[in-house]
Amino acid sequence: MSNQVEEFNAYRAKMNEKILAQDNLVLKRLFNIDTNTYEEGALSTQTKEMLGLVASMVLRCDDCIKYHLGKCKEQGVTTAQVYEIFAVANIVGGTIVIPHTRRAAEYWEELDRT
Repeated sequence: MSNQVEEFNAYRAKMNEKILAQDNLVLKRLFNIDTNTYEEGALSTQTKEMLGLVASMVLRCDDCIKYHLGKCKEQGVTTAQVYEIFAVANIVGGTIVIPHTRRAAEYWEELDRT
């Protein structure tokens, strides 16, 4: 069975490299703004990643959810914290977020095994 975490990270890195290789100024600036947004500031990087996860769940972007779950894991977010984040996202986004929560829970379990 393939490892969805490895597959996701490999695909994301490969495609980001292809996109940035086109040297499009707007896309490069957009990627840079995204990177700078999640740097330490008045809010910790951990808090920013948790906020990014909630927003991604409410917007129902599975790739973004996977990305922010990975970053949350790197930042030391616990399983209990992740499930509270899931709860906030479902309250804000409504029951349409439940399918994304299922996939997010599965992905978190795989992250926990790596």
